[in-house]
Amino acid sequence: MTTELLGFDDLNYNVVYAQMGRGKTEKIVAAALSNVAATMAKLSMDVCLFLNQNFSFISFPDDVTTGSSIMPHKKNPDVFELIRGKCNALQALPNEITLLTANFPSGYHRDLQLTKEILFPAIGEITACLQMTRLMLSHIQVKDGILEDEKYKYLFSVEAVNELVNKGIPFREAYKQVGNTIDKGEFNFDYKRQLHHTHEGSIGNLSNDKIVKEMEKVLQKFA
Repeated sequence: MTTELLGFDDLNYNVVYAQMGRGKTEKIVAAALSNVAATMAKLSMDVCLFLNQNFSFISFPDDVTTGSSIMPHKKNPDVFELIRGKCNALQALPNEITLLTANFPSGYHRDLQLTKEILFPAIGEITACLQMTRLMLSHIQVKDGILEDEKYKYLFSVEAVNELVNKGIPFREAYKQVGNTIDKGEFNFDYKRQLHHTHEGSIGNLSNDKIVKEMEKVLQKFA
């Protein structure tokens, strides 16, 4: 009945097998929680980085940020800073349980109950972090026209090289040409006019339809 109520496919009929599984299940759950925490910690770091005035890629309303104690203009991403800290701590979870259960002989031992003190609060922590992340992202504001800023124009140096390559200039020579224009302060690439990407990924990728057609051409040569 317990197996059915918990939604398990079957139960462990062998008592020894059931006892030997203690600690292993907790480690599997801990690893899953740690992986989710790692993703949220990285996201939180990106948010904190892209929110600062050196980037200003994103912003949040005043009611989900805090002010600086000394800088009147500043918005602090306190929520994401706390999520980052909590999620960094959660990534230690698998190691904590591994060390706790490292030298057990077979069978049940009372110190196995200590895994609950580690695991159960962690589930509450990561649930709260997920809820707060969802709340914060529902209020995120992304800045439009970022690439129009002059300081980002060199992002398109590779596009300029690729354009020359498509005209038949060897890559090495195209690389030198574009590099020289940058050194001279003469680089000017109108990305809005010249970029016509149709597929996500690196530049020059073909759309799926074009890839199929190109493959058919190749196959016809060997037919």
